[in-house]
Amino acid sequence: MKLRAVLFDHDGTLVDSEPIHYQLWTQVLDRYGVTMSEEVFNSVCAGMPTLANAIDLVKRYDLPVQSENLAEEKHTITKEFLAENAYPLMPGVQEAIQALLEQGLTLAIVTGANQHSVGATVRTYSFDRHFACVISADDVEKSKPAPDCYLLALEKLGLHPEECLAIEDTEHGLKAAAQAGIPCVVLPTEQSGSHNFEFAEAVLGGMTDAIHYIRDRLTLEN
Repeated sequence: MKLRAVLFDHDGTLVDSEPIHYQLWTQVLDRYGVTMSEEVFNSVCAGMPTLANAIDLVKRYDLPVQSENLAEEKHTITKEFLAENAYPLMPGVQEAIQALLEQGLTLAIVTGANQHSVGATVRTYSFDRHFACVISADDVEKSKPAPDCYLLALEKLGLHPEECLAIEDTEHGLKAAAQAGIPCVVLPTEQSGSHNFEFAEAVLGGMTDAIHYIRDRLTLEN
């Protein structure tokens, strides 16, 4: 089927937020006298929803707190950050959005982040003008790496999986797209470079490479 839509992940794909998430989690865990290494964050937490991270961290460090409460602490500190800041865009994102729109493609955001997080990005960069829909963790029962968020995006866009291409940066996001039957290209970051990307259609160097990849695919289809 012809490519009709590109579905972007949020954290680590559209915005350079993972280093900030690491800093915020560090602040939360410091209250419990725990220090999480970057290696643990990169291998376990990067690309995962907040609650999934909280469940893992409570067990990993035997924290005296319920996972839901730890997740709420992280949500609170993240909201405080986003009230005064915005995650910076990843290199090439603005150019990619413009290039793909010029190709007549529909764009969507499909993220394991909560609505307050992706909403701040959409507002700050006026992405509501460019994206047909935004699916967050708040819209589904099971977030990434479950396929629910991608399946909901397909439903809202009225498209088949083969008509879409997902762009992700982590193994967890790739699994979500793959389980929904959506081809996925991966743009690894410093945080996700050690992840397993065996199910990816391609592993690319960045957003500029993704533009060329998509243009080449459209050329072959025409």
